[in-house]
Amino acid sequence: MTVKKSTPEQQLKAENGKKPAVNWALILSWGGTILLVAIMLAVLFQFNPLNALKSNEAVVSTPISDVKLPEIKSSGVDFALARYAEMDTAIPEGVRQYAIKYTVEEGDSIFAIAKKFSLQPESILYANFDLLNDDPTFLLPGWRLTIPPTDGVYYKWKEGDTLEKVAEKYYVDVADITSWPSNKLDVQNPDTTGLEYVMIPGGYREIQSWITPLEYTARSGATRVIAGEGGCQAPATGPVGTGGFITPTGGFEVSGFDFTSYHLGVDLTAYEGSPIYASDNGTVLYAGWNTSGYGNLIVIDHNNGYETLYAHLSQIYVYCGEGVAQGTVIGAAGSTGKSTGAHLHFEIRYYNSFINPWQVFGF
Repeated sequence: MTVKKSTPEQQLKAENGKKPAVNWALILSWGGTILLVAIMLAVLFQFNPLNALKSNEAVVSTPISDVKLPEIKSSGVDFALARYAEMDTAIPEGVRQYAIKYTVEEGDSIFAIAKKFSLQPESILYANFDLLNDDPTFLLPGWRLTIPPTDGVYYKWKEGDTLEKVAEKYYVDVADITSWPSNKLDVQNPDTTGLEYVMIPGGYREIQSWITPLEYTARSGATRVIAGEGGCQAPATGPVGTGGFITPTGGFEVSGFDFTSYHLGVDLTAYEGSPIYASDNGTVLYAGWNTSGYGNLIVIDHNNGYETLYAHLSQIYVYCGEGVAQGTVIGAAGSTGKSTGAHLHFEIRYYNSFINPWQVFGF
């Protein structure tokens, strides 16, 4: 096999015959660099190339001093804006700072009025002691009640009072009184000169009970006699209670006062004529009218130390001395005696001590 050799001159001629390659990457790199530099210079010198396209327009500036302003006409009201008071102002709830007066209407009760103004019934009793004497059961249409701005004691300032004494009496701090806006007292240096009424937010006091608790006299065994036309000499023996009490209305809703030191029972919601049930087994000790404020009244001795009391009834279906079982219908709800609106006043006693019914109801 023979190999054809070429001379150096032939090789050089062959190489010179090829076309040189174009380096596009290098060209694009330099082009991008130049464009970036141009943009930076334009931003630096705030150069806008579009301005070059605009025609040569002459910019004419007018001196401010040559501009003619409209003539000012003087008027007596140029310096003020007249605004008229809107007498029918809607005040958002919860911002009232002053006591107001409310006229009692037909069918009103302390509880309904308190709910209307988002207050506790006690706060209205506090503010109207001279009129109500802590008794919420009798309201006459036309009476003018003082409605405090918030829950607490609306207090009439007396000669010799001091902020420290009043605060201690109603279980608050002095700062609670001085910080209430309508009292208009300097928090740092309060001066009580000329005070007529003062609002004590969060204050409270004991309320006098408006219903006289029934007294009984002990007899032999479990026999007890309660004075009044509905009382009797009950038998010494009878059905014994289970110790577990049911609600006499079939529900747990409070309508009026709950159990307190001045209201020794609960006011349960009950409509006029709705059935009232015996809360446990026992013997009826009292069934009839009572003059202590309870109206038509039933008292049951459960022969285990417990007694229950059902007041303000419209009807009584049992007689004194009768044995009843738990759940027996013993009467109908009403509003007799010292009562405003139909409900059931219900008490539980244990060896003549008043028991909070919520502690013994069988939930």
